[in-house]
Amino acid sequence: MSSIVQNTVQPGLEIKGAVSAEFQRVLKPEALAFVAALVDNFAGRCDELLGRRQTRQAEFDRGVLPDFLEETQAIRAGDWTVAEIPPPLRDRRVEITGPVDRKMIINALNSGAKTFMADFEDSSSPTWHAMVDGQVNLADAVDGSIEFTNEAGKQYRLNDDPATLIVRPRGWHLKEKHLLMNGKPVPASLIDFGFFFFHNARKLVDKGRGPYFYLPKLESHLEARLWNDVFNFAQDAVGLPRGTVRATVLIETIPAAFEMHEILWELRDHSAGLNCGRWDYIFSFIKCFRNLPDYVLPDRSEVGMTVHFLSSYSQLLIKTCHRRGIHAMGGMAAQIPIKHDAQANEQALAKVRADKEREAKNGHDGTWVAHPGLIAIAMDIFDEYMPGPNQIDNKRDDVHVTPADLLMVPEGRITMPGLETNVAAAVRYTEEWLSGLGCVPLNNLMEDAATAEISRAQIWQWIHHPRGVLDDGTNIDQAMFQQVLGDELARIRAEVGDTQYEKRKYTQAAEVLERVVGCGELPSFLTLEAYGLL
Repeated sequence: MSSIVQNTVQPGLEIKGAVSAEFQRVLKPEALAFVAALVDNFAGRCDELLGRRQTRQAEFDRGVLPDFLEETQAIRAGDWTVAEIPPPLRDRRVEITGPVDRKMIINALNSGAKTFMADFEDSSSPTWHAMVDGQVNLADAVDGSIEFTNEAGKQYRLNDDPATLIVRPRGWHLKEKHLLMNGKPVPASLIDFGFFFFHNARKLVDKGRGPYFYLPKLESHLEARLWNDVFNFAQDAVGLPRGTVRATVLIETIPAAFEMHEILWELRDHSAGLNCGRWDYIFSFIKCFRNLPDYVLPDRSEVGMTVHFLSSYSQLLIKTCHRRGIHAMGGMAAQIPIKHDAQANEQALAKVRADKEREAKNGHDGTWVAHPGLIAIAMDIFDEYMPGPNQIDNKRDDVHVTPADLLMVPEGRITMPGLETNVAAAVRYTEEWLSGLGCVPLNNLMEDAATAEISRAQIWQWIHHPRGVLDDGTNIDQAMFQQVLGDELARIRAEVGDTQYEKRKYTQAAEVLERVVGCGELPSFLTLEAYGLL
């Protein structure tokens, strides 16, 4: 592979990553010019909105709690709906998600799920190779030519009726250090969106589908407005009608939960609904209220979707979306089938069934799974409770959610097994992420960046607040964390052996975890802290 230091076709744009012949299919001059135009027009607004996030966080740190916005009350009260749902997105009862590697894309599109969310974000480690290779793979998937042969010679190809493709670009907060504009890293969201849209939007339309996206980690309707402007610019630039793009917003931050109507309003010509991004939402609860001692959460295992603040958020999302005539998608089932233990497998699947029944009965129009082995379970449940393509007609007028409902801290214990689980998940996931994997099975759960964020944020919260006390009365402090981390690293070394331990990135992962847990202010994102090591 060769490395391009200065791109002469697009002045000011520098590629710092290696560029193979395959990658040149993505990084062709006209595509680079399109992405550069996106950056020129929207990177400054992105930075302004990131600054606004910091201002809002400072308010939370002072104890100013979120509320529904007075200035947008007319939007919440107004009688309006979003644009009509395009046919390929009317039935989304089961969606599978995963990274953008070649085999995963083929298997997910062939899985029997209604849609596949190809993820450049939390289930991918954002190495330069993975991000550009993902664009190559998705272009081949859109063409229908994607193939893969494993080391044993097994071949993978698309079947005749693949799932509808939805792409999740990285969030506004992430920059791509391998692509610079005038010496500055470019917003990764504009890269992921821009290359996919440029190469595939017209082809998707010609196939009777469209460029469909999931938008992660939005914190305000102003950030949704920015995406809407990006969509309009992109459609105008390639000659597609406005409204061709459709986007589902993940409501996975506390501030966004108070602006659901406004987010749908901003994207009303391009909206495909909202999704309960439950794991990041729990992380956001910890992050937003990091300095407030009364907002300490119990063990992660005790913070399920039936606790009051999460149930309230889920049902408010359903009511909001259905009032506006669009899908309210349920959250991720993180469990994976356990082949070696039938009893444990049945217990895990029972949790999935209960979760999906709750979603379907509450009025969600579909749900997420991370493993193809869960598709049939989720499909059967939604088939039973949702005979039509969706249940948008279920307006949930019985739901009345107040700010207090969204902010109610759940009861529960903090335990040594909970602390040990958080340490193990955080350090093991971070090591895999640094090694290039963003979606990792750990302890029979599919962990991604969101669950790792919960784990490390909880450790920080428990150490830094008086309520961080184990159920036996022992205070959680830095020394206890260091002891648990040391024990986990010793356990890992025994599992993998000295040679593999030294060869892999466990030491780096532990150093990252020590840094984000030990600092006086909770870092905003684990991935930002670790990105420099990729």
